[in-house]
Amino acid sequence: MDAAAPAPPPLAVHLVTGGGSSPELALLLRALAAARVVALDAEWKPRRRGPADDPSVAAASPPPPQFPTVTLLQVACRGDGDGAGGGAAAAEGVFVVDLLAVPLAELREPLRELFERPEVLKLGFRFKQDLVYLSATFAAALGSSAGFERVEPFLDVTNVYHYLKGHDMQKRLPRETKSLATICEELLGVSLSKELQCSDWSYRPLSEGQIQYAASDAYYLLDIFDLFHKKNRTEGKCLPTNELTSDGHCPSRDAECSSEDAVCFDDYFVSIVMKYTEKILLMESDTKPRSSRRKEKQKLATNAKCKEKFAGSTEWQGPPLWDPSAGGDGCPKFLCDVMIEGLAKHLRCVGIDAATPSSRKPEPRELLNQTYKERRVLLTRDVKLLKYQYLASNQVYRVKSLLKHDQLAEVIDTFQLKISEDKLMSRCTKCNGRFIQKPLTLDEAIEASKGFQIIPSCLFKRNLEFWKCTDCNQLYWEGTQYHNAVQKFLSVCNISD
Repeated sequence: MDAAAPAPPPLAVHLVTGGGSSPELALLLRALAAARVVALDAEWKPRRRGPADDPSVAAASPPPPQFPTVTLLQVACRGDGDGAGGGAAAAEGVFVVDLLAVPLAELREPLRELFERPEVLKLGFRFKQDLVYLSATFAAALGSSAGFERVEPFLDVTNVYHYLKGHDMQKRLPRETKSLATICEELLGVSLSKELQCSDWSYRPLSEGQIQYAASDAYYLLDIFDLFHKKNRTEGKCLPTNELTSDGHCPSRDAECSSEDAVCFDDYFVSIVMKYTEKILLMESDTKPRSSRRKEKQKLATNAKCKEKFAGSTEWQGPPLWDPSAGGDGCPKFLCDVMIEGLAKHLRCVGIDAATPSSRKPEPRELLNQTYKERRVLLTRDVKLLKYQYLASNQVYRVKSLLKHDQLAEVIDTFQLKISEDKLMSRCTKCNGRFIQKPLTLDEAIEASKGFQIIPSCLFKRNLEFWKCTDCNQLYWEGTQYHNAVQKFLSVCNISD
């Protein structure tokens, strides 16, 4: 329920667009000087295929491959109030830095110092690619020596996620990867909308939605680290062995570190940095874009043939399998392939049965077998899947829209789905299961969440009802995000209040 709508960052969000005399830039530099934990993220314009990438257009000497230009840098800062910035307030905040408007020469040295300062912990989500592109952006603008070589100490929230899920970080981590949106949803109960992820980040002015999206991606890394820090303090795993008590737990600390809602920059923090962090070091090979033009040409040629061959087969030719005239039970059932898993969550939010593939990288035959066995309609953006439609008659529909809201509206219109207000938020967005019929009290929810899910402490004093999925046991509650999501889907589905 509350996992269905994005939440803006609680900290103040500053858009940094000016040069030397800009108060926002000055505030950013003070925050960087005072911060002890900094979360980092970057955005760039997604690659679009142009004439140079079209195999039908001859090119005598194709240009060398280039890295995308980073146009936005997000920095979320937290400090202990003892830094050079002059107090805790100077080290708190989320900064969305417009690299198209801020002189890079004024940022280069403060960023390099931040990346390499040993007493500042840097957080990121798969940040190495961001660093490669960021370094290339500065090198292109200021000269080859203006790039960045390393970030340390660094902590990847993917590793933190595995640790909070019970995996020993000193052992080899699982190969399974999770998106940042999934990690935030599971650990924080916060839904990060990814609809703007592939928007044009080079276009100005930035929309308010883009600014909030970018800020959230950095801010919630701090919240995830807070959970990690608290777990270490609670279990006493963060201090050196000689500072632990005989029972393996940590000794009592000073009064100022007793707050459950603050990161305490004491021996715990230092030992976390020493024990769990790593460094990102860019090698010479990382700074050179790799060319895969031949493979790209082959891929584009194949896609062009598929589009030409199946251009007349993209419209739905009902009735669907669930239609009573086709022997169905009248209950719509879909299977969304990996390209549109976000649509699956939106369909679940409006009460529609929407499954996802059984495996992470399914073959077309696997998708169609699952579609056939479960009597579903396969929704996809992949035009190549249409050529398999003869194997499963009338069970594949190609979604044309790009954004999830538009995709949802398209599916509702194409299949004439009946959406009612009482069905909204009636399915688990995580697994497609249904909720228990009777809500849980707070005490019951806390008991049900032990060892499985973390309920934010800010909910303890609120009179909320909790709902548990009967399949995966995920807990949901009807908070602000839930009511915002209901209003959003009322509008998308054209349901009158």
